[in-house]
Amino acid sequence: MDIDQDDSGAVTRYTRRKLIFGGVSAVAGAALASHGWSKDFSSTERYRSFKPGEVWLDTTGKPIQAHGASIIQAGEKYYWYGENKEFTTGKTDVWTWGVRCYSSSDLYNWDDLGLIIPPDPKDPASPLYPSAFLDRPHILYNQQTRQFVCWVKLMSKSMLQTRAVLVADEVTGPYRIVRQNVRPLGMNAGDFDIAISPSDGKAYMYFERVHSELICADLSDDYTDFTGYYSTHFSRSGPPFVRESPAHFVRRGKHYLVTSGTTGYFPNPSEVAVADTYHGPFTVMGDLHPMDRTRTSFNSQISSVFRHPKKNDLYVAMADRWMGPQTGADFESGEFSQVVQNAFRKAFSQPPEPLTNTETVLLKDNLKINTSQSRYVWLPIRFDDERPTIQWKSEWSIDQYE
Repeated sequence: MDIDQDDSGAVTRYTRRKLIFGGVSAVAGAALASHGWSKDFSSTERYRSFKPGEVWLDTTGKPIQAHGASIIQAGEKYYWYGENKEFTTGKTDVWTWGVRCYSSSDLYNWDDLGLIIPPDPKDPASPLYPSAFLDRPHILYNQQTRQFVCWVKLMSKSMLQTRAVLVADEVTGPYRIVRQNVRPLGMNAGDFDIAISPSDGKAYMYFERVHSELICADLSDDYTDFTGYYSTHFSRSGPPFVRESPAHFVRRGKHYLVTSGTTGYFPNPSEVAVADTYHGPFTVMGDLHPMDRTRTSFNSQISSVFRHPKKNDLYVAMADRWMGPQTGADFESGEFSQVVQNAFRKAFSQPPEPLTNTETVLLKDNLKINTSQSRYVWLPIRFDDERPTIQWKSEWSIDQYE
């Protein structure tokens, strides 16, 4: 793969020599060009492996747009859904242009199913308005109601973070809003994940109580509300130490929570904790990426962990590389990560500490980046007894696991 960029970071030429799909149409080529990608690529074979951090195209040849993502399985199909960032250039107020979904039978090659939750650009009061800061959709299937339930996070200009709940009869929609302006348990609630117990069907939401701690809250039987019962975890003094972007998974009866620190779109060291139950108590095990000398979790943030249903012990960490070459940031240096974390610590200390000019520049508008060019970093989790770690692999395949 060859990628050329001009001084501004814009992609000027894109060539992939092998792992593209057969028969890419002129329409797909035009779509690529409209998103900053040229038609200069060959089409000889389908994907047969994962290449973390590289541009990932769907079966029409367009870059996949499903960030802050999760996978849900229905029948023999996998459905990858997430934030559609194709118009989030950092130069407009478009944060998310709806929720996009893709389907696959092999996890490598994905068919674009379009926007299963389209934006509502005409109503500024709608939770689906493009500048409503819609993030991290999570879709659950409720066996009792036979409905798919989708929770999304929203953020107001005053930084109040709420929820909206939508339901549908099919995983691909159409979805309708049943609740909005939800403050979970009356809290300012940030990034979240939702887990369902296979034994009794109960659902639990893990979310960041903004800038203070992590919450595990029981959901109602229909998955659209809270019961009121919750537990608290990882109480911290503030950013960058507060844990966000929780990703829950279960292995051999142990409950794991992967979280990131709070440094905006700047990547930071991950953390993994383990417990015997959904509500803990959790024991912190340390950085999930202990071999990453950059202290940036391989320049990525994990949104969810997917257990492969046909493999004995394959857990895949699905992560976003929000900041790529277009930012000009030196992610290869561990010193850069320390500068970022120190800047956030000083900015959120009480009272705030003075920032250097460099730190001020880092923090200013750090969320206004071109996430339309963000890439995906999917990596397998390795286990040494009960201790999970992630090691870098520039290429890997499912066939390598039993």
